[in-house]
Amino acid sequence: MKRLSLSAVLTLFLARAIAAQAGGHTLFGDVKIDESEANGLKPLAVEVLLYSEGGTLVARQTVQSNGRYRFLDLRDGIYMVAIEIESLEIARLRVHVSSPFKNDFRQDIELQWKERSPTVKAGVVSVRENYVRSATNETIFRKAASELEKAHYEQAIPLLNQLVESDPSDFPAWEYLGAVYFILRNFSEAEKNYASALRARPDCVRALIGLGRLRIVQKNFEDAVWLLTHAVNILPTSPEANYFLGEAYLQWKLGSKALGYLKEAIRLDPIGMADAHLKLAALFNAKQLKDKAAAEYEAFLKKRPNYPDKRKLMEYIAANKKQ
Repeated sequence: MKRLSLSAVLTLFLARAIAAQAGGHTLFGDVKIDESEANGLKPLAVEVLLYSEGGTLVARQTVQSNGRYRFLDLRDGIYMVAIEIESLEIARLRVHVSSPFKNDFRQDIELQWKERSPTVKAGVVSVRENYVRSATNETIFRKAASELEKAHYEQAIPLLNQLVESDPSDFPAWEYLGAVYFILRNFSEAEKNYASALRARPDCVRALIGLGRLRIVQKNFEDAVWLLTHAVNILPTSPEANYFLGEAYLQWKLGSKALGYLKEAIRLDPIGMADAHLKLAALFNAKQLKDKAAAEYEAFLKKRPNYPDKRKLMEYIAANKKQ
């Protein structure tokens, strides 16, 4: 057997140590909106949201039309970059960030602005105009978004409160406040702000999802189902709305109703909604459909190969996989 020299062993050890600590990466890109076929109002800004592979919101930024987004200090991993206008998700793409050394990764995004109509061609994104603020309020909103990006929640709250006091119709600011208080586990304030967002804009999907998630935490599953069903009806293509509606039904012990929504969440976002496979596996296991549960665990591990409990799932798969 060929032996490695001491220097080779040290080099290999160092390389592994560096790889294990890989992080500090930057993900950036230009958001380009083709307005050549647009009439009337055009978007002044878009929201760029960064999600982890498991679907957790990592950061969000407000970017001017044809501006640049930049997410800093990212660890190695698979991320989803989503674009929202007026709280409506219009595009989502998968980005792989990985390097043994600190590195920059570029992912430009190109969209085409068209009027909402049934004749929109496949592959062309149809969007709605962004919420229009005064110049002063837009500056405050961007400051708040910057604080949120850095997870400075306490600093963001007074800025967002300043916005809604100035303009009670600013439903995205209300929704941001609800999300911040939800993160801080101040559920009473989260509820008040989500409700204010929905009073200002009853079809604000993000506020419906946020309030629905809050109802799940509070174990008020009936209200959660009502809110999240409304969100799915407004935006059937929202992976999050489908996922959390499935989760609400699952916790309400209505697994048969959860099944379709969890599968739809996976279909809409196979990577970002990978955790839905775990929910389905738990559902099938409870019904003693262990071969189906094994198939869901197997599908999950293909998307999340570094899952901490991988060995435990692989043992289940080996014992129950249909031959």
